[in-house]
Amino acid sequence: MVAKWCSISIWRTHDSKCSAIAGAGVLVMFEEPNRSPARPEPVYSATARFFHWIVAVLVAVMAVTGIAMVYRGKDLNIWDALTNNLYSTHKAVGLMVLALVVLRLLYRIMAGSPPDEPTITPFQRIASHIVHGLLYVLLIAIPIGGWLGVSLFPALDVFGVFTIPALAAPDKALSEQVLWVHGLAAYILLGLVAMHIAAALYHYFIRGDGVLARMLPSLRREI
Repeated sequence: MVAKWCSISIWRTHDSKCSAIAGAGVLVMFEEPNRSPARPEPVYSATARFFHWIVAVLVAVMAVTGIAMVYRGKDLNIWDALTNNLYSTHKAVGLMVLALVVLRLLYRIMAGSPPDEPTITPFQRIASHIVHGLLYVLLIAIPIGGWLGVSLFPALDVFGVFTIPALAAPDKALSEQVLWVHGLAAYILLGLVAMHIAAALYHYFIRGDGVLARMLPSLRREI
């Protein structure tokens, strides 16, 4: 609140608030509320949100197809049309994720990102930046690792429609090592994604702040 003095004169007043009591010939103090300028909400742009959610959906598809294809092909040794289609879908979606994440990073560099949610603690801010950084690294490294693995195997056909360009000459022994690392990194990614989702839900349901609303503005709570 801001204290404001009004000198009231019977002859004239220049302040509308003072004129309401004009003629009293006294010095009056009253309070009026602070009116700080509205601060823009820290919400991601529509383009950034598009990249985020389409990549989230594709990562889910990549995870499901990856687990299913390994289970059928490696564990059950079933190599039929369904298994081949699972592998083709996994490869195609992996390339899409790689392309979209690169575009997302380029957009972030050019357009920037909103400021951090003002209610989070310094520790939460640091942890958030670390997790986001690791997610970006893995979302680029995992598709490239998979691409390198199928190049070394080689298994570059996708649905019999097109062939992925090879990144290296065939070396089946090396491909097994590369694909093992690829699978391990994928499970690490899923762990980070689970942490990311849990943190967003914690902020929305427990803390009641605007972290989740940065990517879902419709959830922004009125204060």
